[in-house]
Amino acid sequence: MTDPITVADQGDHLLVTLDNPGSRNALAPAMHPVLRDALSRAATQDRFGAVVLTGAGGYFCAGGDLNALSQRAAMGRDERRARIDDLHATIRAIRACPRPVIAAVEGGAAGAGLSIALACDLLVAAEDATFSAAYVRVGLVPDGGLTALLARRVPAPFAARMCMTGDPVSAIALAAMGVVTDLCAPGQAVARAAELAARLAGGPAEAQAAIKRLLAEAGHSGFADQLDRERDAMADALASPEAAAGLKARLARVAPDFGRGKPASHAGTKKEETDR
Repeated sequence: MTDPITVADQGDHLLVTLDNPGSRNALAPAMHPVLRDALSRAATQDRFGAVVLTGAGGYFCAGGDLNALSQRAAMGRDERRARIDDLHATIRAIRACPRPVIAAVEGGAAGAGLSIALACDLLVAAEDATFSAAYVRVGLVPDGGLTALLARRVPAPFAARMCMTGDPVSAIALAAMGVVTDLCAPGQAVARAAELAARLAGGPAEAQAAIKRLLAEAGHSGFADQLDRERDAMADALASPEAAAGLKARLARVAPDFGRGKPASHAGTKKEETDR
C-alpha cells in the first residue's frame, strides 16, 4: 500500500499532493516524512522556485484523523507528545525550507490542515474555500503552531473567535486581512500557485532564502536586533553573484539571469511523479 501523498517534479517547483481524498486528506503519520523529504529535496536544488502543497479531490486537508485521535487517549502522555511532535517537525520544516512554500487550497483547511496552510509562505485559495480551527468542536486544543500563526496574522478577538468556536471563515474574509495572499476561481488554486512558483524560479535563490529568514526572525525579534540582521544580510547580498547579475541587468535595462535554469533532463519533458 502506498503512502497517501505524491511528489511531482514540475521542473521549476515540486508539487506535493496530500492524496487521501476519501478522508478529505486527513493527516496520517506516513505523510510527514514524505513531506519533509520533499522540502529537503527542494532545498538542495536552486532550480526549484517553490514547493506547492495541495490536496487531492477538491479539499486541502481536514486535519487529524478522528479515529486515530480517539485512540490516543489510551497512550501514555509521552507517546501522545511524540505524535504531536511529528506534526511539529513538519511545521518547522516548512518554516525552515529556504524555498518558498505555497499552499494551494481548494475546498477548505481545518484543524491541523489550517496549521499547515498558515505555516506556508504564500497561501493561494479558491474563492469558495473555508478555513476552520475545528479542534474545539471535538474538545481539543490547537497544535501545529496554529495559535502563534493566527496571533501574528489576525486581530486577537478574531483569532479567539476562530479557535473558541471552530466556525469556518471564508477565503474572501481572510484575503481581506492579508492571510490569503491570492484568491482564484474554484479549481484554479494549483494553477495559480504554479504561476507564482514560475515567477519565484526566475528570481535570486539566495536572496529569497535570506528574505524568508528575515521575515521569520522578525516575528520574535526586537527592532534593534532586526536592524542588525538586515544589515548583515544586505552586506552579504551586496557581494553576491546574484546582486552582480541583478544590478548589471537593471543598469542595462534587460531582464536579469540569476543562473537558475532547468537541467536538460527537465526542459520540455513530462513531469516526474513519485508515489510514496
